[in-house]
Amino acid sequence: MRIGTLGAGAIAQAIARHAIRHGHEVVLSNSRGPASLAPLVQDLGALATAATPAEAATADLVVLAVPWPRIPDAVAGLPRLDGTVVIDATNQFASLSPKPEIADLGDLTGSEYVSSLLPGARVVKAFNALYGQFIAPDPRHEAGRQVLFLAGDDTDAKNTVRDLTSEFGFAPVDLGTLREGGRLIQLGGPLSALHALKQD
Repeated sequence: MRIGTLGAGAIAQAIARHAIRHGHEVVLSNSRGPASLAPLVQDLGALATAATPAEAATADLVVLAVPWPRIPDAVAGLPRLDGTVVIDATNQFASLSPKPEIADLGDLTGSEYVSSLLPGARVVKAFNALYGQFIAPDPRHEAGRQVLFLAGDDTDAKNTVRDLTSEFGFAPVDLGTLREGGRLIQLGGPLSALHALKQD
């Protein structure tokens, strides 16, 4: 699979490393341009390249992992993503300092808002409930596999993400739709930042 990232921070890098370890190609992008990612691409090896966000968005699957306030700019110049599976790994932090603030989206969940900005895309919420430093290591532990919550409105898209993350070693748990499941794992939800292992 060819996986594109919008954003190249800790979470995008963690997902990219898992993907590359399992033989997938990764196309990284950020707001500063491909040249700024040259050291990272060199570190990741032959299966990694850097590109513009529009080029990264043509991949088979796209990971959105940028700070919440930057999402509109990050997706503004993209081609239509008709049918593309997009993993939304974002959290709706309106600001982080000096005191974290959660963006007021009214009745919408964070991923429903993201989905509204990506017409045609099949959005799956995943990875947002875990800190980057816990996504990066091998998710298989002596006591079980790291649980990965996911939510989405498209069953086939969720199956794609489930199969990919299972390959990485995670134990994906489908929580339902972007509205119901997304509410459980977004900021303020009962499963946000919950770390659990599934016994095998």
